[in-house]
Amino acid sequence: MDGHGETGCRWHNGVMAVGRAARREKRWEHAVALFGDELAPTALDLLELTELAWHDCYGEVSPPDATIEDMLLVSAGNIEGLIQAALLGVTDWRDLRLAADKLRRSS
Repeated sequence: MDGHGETGCRWHNGVMAVGRAARREKRWEHAVALFGDELAPTALDLLELTELAWHDCYGEVSPPDATIEDMLLVSAGNIEGLIQAALLGVTDWRDLRLAADKLRRSS
């Protein structure tokens, strides 16, 4: 089998790969809600860079959705916070999870 289903979609280990553009589109509304219309594209660009770093570190296309959600939560809706959260997420996602969980408990 060549990995292509009847629809022509590429499959790996039974899971269909989702492209970067589709992930960006999926995250658009959340980014606008947190960063506003003006900064949402910048936040999404940063998440794309984070995906590249994640791939280099872990060999996976993108961080898990839960890690992205943790980054967005810890960012507190500002780009500087998202930069710090992305760096923490790539270097030690467990510390990011602890920071996000602390915020969840306090709200």
